[in-house]
This record gives sequence, C-alpha cells and structure tokens, in this order.
Amino acid sequence: QLQLVESGGGLVQPGGSLRLSCAASDFTSGDYAVSWFRQAPGKEREGVSCITSNGRGTAYADSVRGRFTISRDNAKNLVVLQMNMLQPTDTAIYYCAAYTPGWGTGRCFFSWPWNYWGQGTQVTVSS
Repeated sequence: QLQLVESGGGLVQPGGSLRLSCAASDFTSGDYAVSWFRQAPGKEREGVSCITSNGRGTAYADSVRGRFTISRDNAKNLVVLQMNMLQPTDTAIYYCAAYTPGWGTGRCFFSWPWNYWGQGTQVTVSS
C-alpha cells in the first residue's frame, strides 16, 4: 500500500512562491504516475499537474501553466511542485495522488482513477 505525505504549504503573499513536496513510501514498488490536485472552499477538486512514472511526461491545468513546475526524483521517492507567481485564486488544500496505469505511456491525465492520496497541505495566498 503506497503512502503519500504532502508538505510545504503555508501562507504567502501574492506574487510569492512555495514548494510543495509529496513524499512516497516506495515508488519503486510500481510504475506510479503522480498528480497534484487542489480543492478550494466551496469548489470542486481540480487537477493542477501530473507527471508520469519516469518523469518524461507532464501536464498542467491552464490556470497554472507557466507558473507551476512539477518534477520527481524516484531515488528519493519525492515529487515536487514548484509554485511561482502565486495568486489569491491559488488558495486551496493541495493533495498529491498516485496511480499505476498498467501500460507504458508518455502522458498522464487528471481523469485517471487516482487511487492513492495524501492528507493534503493548505496553501493560502493573501496580503
């Protein structure tokens, strides 16, 4: 059973940066793609970014493309979401999730049935 733990959230002013980390118990136990989702109060959960198991494929929501960067280090069982130029609309609880698609693919999709989830980390962007 893969376990995921997020960290790095906090309070930041508009225009600032945060680095979220998703630490996994063991990525080597399977070909896990990893995603970041977020959920703001009163809104539905939305996909933010995802990365394939080998790190070669990534995807971003339109709202964060060009400001956020996802990366991973499988040797360290770590996925990082670097968030720059943060805006108040980025305020949400951020969750990382993992899924093994079962076939080789160079892409990842928010619509996959992500079945491993972390507990979330709060990001608040406010002056």
